[in-house]
Amino acid sequence: MKNHETIQVVPARYPMRIVGAAVALLILAIVVQSVAFNPRWEWGVFARWFFDPVILEGLGQTLLLTLLGTLLSVIFGGVLALARLSSSWLLSGLAWAYIWLFRSLPLIVVLIVLYNFSYLYDTLSIGIPFTGINWASYQTINVLGQFSTAVVGLTLVQSAYTAEIIRGGFLGVDHGQYEAASALGLPAWRRTLRIILPQALRTILPSGFNEIISLAKGTAMVYVLAMPELFYTIQMIYNRTQEVIPLLMVGAVWYLVITSVLSVIQYLVERSLARSERRSAVNAARGRAITPAAQPTSNPEPVHAQLS
Repeated sequence: MKNHETIQVVPARYPMRIVGAAVALLILAIVVQSVAFNPRWEWGVFARWFFDPVILEGLGQTLLLTLLGTLLSVIFGGVLALARLSSSWLLSGLAWAYIWLFRSLPLIVVLIVLYNFSYLYDTLSIGIPFTGINWASYQTINVLGQFSTAVVGLTLVQSAYTAEIIRGGFLGVDHGQYEAASALGLPAWRRTLRIILPQALRTILPSGFNEIISLAKGTAMVYVLAMPELFYTIQMIYNRTQEVIPLLMVGAVWYLVITSVLSVIQYLVERSLARSERRSAVNAARGRAITPAAQPTSNPEPVHAQLS
C-alpha cells in the first residue's frame, strides 16, 4: 500500500488588508469624534430646525421642482433623442444645436436670462412668423413668474443631458434588434416602445438616475430667483439668526435623504429589470429546448426580436 501524505491547506493571509481596515477605522473614529463632540456644530440648533414647518415647506418646493423637471426633461429629452437619431439632417442638426447650446450654458445663466425675459420681450405671441397673423398673445411678465421660470430653466438644461443619455441607450441596442423589429411589420412607434426601448432602459437607467440626483441638488440654483425652495429658505433663516453652520447641515442632511431615496428607487427598478431579463432568458432557453434539433439547411436561421 502507498502512503498518502496529508495536504494541509493554509489560508492565504493579507496583512495589508488588516492594516488598511485599521487605518480606515481610525480615520472614521477621528471624523465622528470631531463632528459629534465639537460644540461649535450646534447640534441642538440643528435638531430644532430640522422639522421646522418653514424648512419642510422649502423641501416641498425642492421636491416639486425635481419631479416636474424630471418628467418634462424626460419627455422633451426623448423627443430630442429621436430627432438626433432621425435620418432627416434638419431635425438632427436642430437637435444637436439645442443640446450643444444648453450643455454649454450654466444653469444659473439660463435662470437669470429667463427671469429677465420680460425686459427683452414684452409679450409672447403664437402665430405665423414674418406676418401679422397672431392667434394668441400673453404678457411675458404674467407667464414667467418665479416658479414657472425655475421649471422652464431646469427643463431646458436638463433635457439636453437627458437626450444624450437616451440616445446612448438606443445606440447601445444591437442593430439586429432593429432589423428584427422591422421584419415583424410593426409600426415605427410600436417598434420603439415595445422592442427597442425596453432593451435600451438597461443602459439609460444608471445614468438617468444620476441626472435626476444632480437635478435635485441643482434646484438649489433657483435661489437667484428668490424662490423659497430648501436652500433659499435656509439662507433666509441663517441671515436672520446667524446660525450658519447648523442650518447648512440641515440642508445637507435633507439633500442626503433625497439622494438616498432616489438611490433606493434606482436599485429597485434595476432589480426589477434584471428579474425580467432573467425570466426572458429562461423562456428563450425553454423555447430552444423544445425546438427540433434537425432543421433543413436551406432555411436561414430566423431572427428574433425581444418583444416586451
